[in-house]
Amino acid sequence: MVEKFVTIIPKRVALRGFVGEQIKATAKIIPEEKYPFKIVGVEAFQAKNIDYKLEEAERSKGIEYVLAIKNLKKDKGRYYDTITLKTDSKIRPEIKIRVIGNILDKPSEAKK
Repeated sequence: MVEKFVTIIPKRVALRGFVGEQIKATAKIIPEEKYPFKIVGVEAFQAKNIDYKLEEAERSKGIEYVLAIKNLKKDKGRYYDTITLKTDSKIRPEIKIRVIGNILDKPSEAKK
């Protein structure tokens, strides 16, 4: 049986919305008690359509991380990216989080 190293909620981040709207999402990264680690670096593979920020938060059983992701794409379209979290763990030195963006045209007002 494979032991759990980390809990990531959600495992995959989806940024969906309309052109011109502010589209954001967050992911929680919670180290398992048995395998504590610190995140020492963050980078996006493309970093063209997203902005991201990692914050540390205290919780009753240690530390958790909150990754805030914001859409930067100004026009309609889809994109994919991967954010890599670098850890100080020898067991798992990198954690990857996939980001999917789907930006839609604003719906036209209903006809009267």
